[in-house]
Amino acid sequence: MGASYMRTFFVVLLAGTLALAGCGYSTKSLFSDEFKTIYVDNFKNMINITAEQTNLRMYRGYRPGMEVDMRKTVIEKFLIDGNLKISKEDKADLILKANFIDYKREAIGWDSNDNVEEYRIKLVVDMELIDVKNGRTKWTEKGFTGEKDYRTTGGLATSESSALIEAEKDLARRIVERIVEEW
Repeated sequence: MGASYMRTFFVVLLAGTLALAGCGYSTKSLFSDEFKTIYVDNFKNMINITAEQTNLRMYRGYRPGMEVDMRKTVIEKFLIDGNLKISKEDKADLILKANFIDYKREAIGWDSNDNVEEYRIKLVVDMELIDVKNGRTKWTEKGFTGEKDYRTTGGLATSESSALIEAEKDLARRIVERIVEEW
């Protein structure tokens, strides 16, 4: 019984070691080594807050300065990620340009009396990544979204302002991943 136990232990240990060795996890960017720096241009607010509301668009949200907060959050995420260094525009290898095109708040959960208890915030941007060396656009993304669900009642209730901060973080995470992983 002792030898059988030891043999099983070593087989499991060897299988685990091989599985971990082949998992492919790396903290290195898949992005080309020729790109070391990025400039995050000011996000431009393109939301038309005067447009008429429709059945498809019952809630039109906007808070002054949201585009500034989103840019700041993206820069902070690049600093944490570390694959690309933040640079001044004239010294950057890449430039990220983004237009803030929509802020949506959708009801996603109701109580038994049809009162809304849960919402989803979506921040939507159109983006363009430019290779400064040759002046070409590497890619564009339309309708790129960061989001956060939040409850308005109960023990897990939170404010729309707090959910907005989390949606900005989600958007920033997705933007940085989109750039450094170069899908």
